[in-house]
Amino acid sequence: MRPLPFIIGGLGLAVTAKLGIALMGAAPEPPSAGLPRDTLFLAAADAAGPAAEPEPAAPVMLAAAEPAQCETPEEMLRSIRKERELLAEQKDKLAQRTAELDLAAQTVEVERGKLAELKTELDDLLARVARAHTADVDRLVNLYRNMKPKDAASIMDDLDIEVTVMVLGTMEERDAAPILAALNPVRARAVSQIILLAGPRPQP
Repeated sequence: MRPLPFIIGGLGLAVTAKLGIALMGAAPEPPSAGLPRDTLFLAAADAAGPAAEPEPAAPVMLAAAEPAQCETPEEMLRSIRKERELLAEQKDKLAQRTAELDLAAQTVEVERGKLAELKTELDDLLARVARAHTADVDRLVNLYRNMKPKDAASIMDDLDIEVTVMVLGTMEERDAAPILAALNPVRARAVSQIILLAGPRPQP
């Protein structure tokens, strides 16, 4: 036989459970019962109020290179025309420079020919002068050789020392020695030194 307090407690719990079930069955269904979930979500969103708009993100400054500007056909034609004009101008200048160089080369050739002719004429003139000079010296040598040494020396003392050296240096030694001995001693020493420094006389 169970104690009385346990029996009373069990009856109370059973009555309470039945009352709760009755109350839940009689409770009215909420107005949102049976609506689709999307409709419930939109209704909840309207009840929560307008959502705060997100703040715009700060623009990111990209150091991207600006695209190259494309030339229009007219600009391309102008550029091509300008380049052609520059090329034509350079070609004309080059042709003019080439012509000037050719003319200068021709002038140099002409001047070179004239110089060659002048050199030939000068060589001929020097040869004639040398022959004439040799002939004159030979005449003087023969003249002084046929004179008495004392007379020839007295004349040579007053001549230019170059002429005296040239005549005595051209004479044979046997003819020049008496005249040299009759010269003024100072002049004789000078003539002797010059003839010595001039070296031996070339043989004919």
